[in-house]
Amino acid sequence: MIGVNDFQEDLKNAIVLAQAAEAHLSVVVIAMAAPPPIGAYVEAISPAWLEERQGDVAKLENQTRRATEQLAASGLSFDIQDLYTEFAWADEDIAVRALYADLTLVGRRAASDGQLCRKIIDGALFQAPAPVLFNPTDEAVNLCPNPILIAWDSRMEAARSVQQAMTLLLQAKDVRVVLIDPIATPSSNGEDPGADIAAFLARQGVTVTVEVIAGGGRTVGEALKQRAMEAGAELVVMGAYSHSRFRERVFGGVTRSMLETTNVPLFLSH
Repeated sequence: MIGVNDFQEDLKNAIVLAQAAEAHLSVVVIAMAAPPPIGAYVEAISPAWLEERQGDVAKLENQTRRATEQLAASGLSFDIQDLYTEFAWADEDIAVRALYADLTLVGRRAASDGQLCRKIIDGALFQAPAPVLFNPTDEAVNLCPNPILIAWDSRMEAARSVQQAMTLLLQAKDVRVVLIDPIATPSSNGEDPGADIAAFLARQGVTVTVEVIAGGGRTVGEALKQRAMEAGAELVVMGAYSHSRFRERVFGGVTRSMLETTNVPLFLSH
């Protein structure tokens, strides 16, 4: 998923990743329409607003042609779509396209556009089945990242992230299951927090260790980001959480914190 503005870096990194994986690359170029003037009636909509929307469509068509040329030069198998959508239901339109992807990529330029990024995450992650690879860096994601941190909390979303990231985990030489202030109870983390998931990963052939981190008054997001920085992590695998308020989906605290401030690629599942 790329935005209509300044997308070249994101597309270049997506191409590099797809070439390394020998994968088909599906690209969606997204433009979100400006909302109508407040209080305007349908029969008296501002001509300037209509002209702006026409300009948006023309720009989207032009940028899609440019992206097509960049993709054609890559030698990849690819397809490309343009998406002109209203802000209010952009996430739903994005979700429809994400249904047919094994993985949705969000690059640095799309991530820096707060409104666009929120709609992509909401649609592709929370309303479609495949994981999201969120890359806030200016380089393509390494398909053999070391080390990989797994943010573990014994919840279904975290377990799903591990299952969906298994190909990457098996290739890594250093996988660390990180727990922040876990509570050792039979109903959640067990008497030895992290032991169950570590045993599962070891049976799959993953080289894994467990790290139990004391929060020390920090939020889980802050502690996780600091540990990722200290470890030199090249990827964080984690479950993503949200709750809905009418038509607005609000990301859970750790998810929001990591999306807004991390400088490490995130493999997200919900």
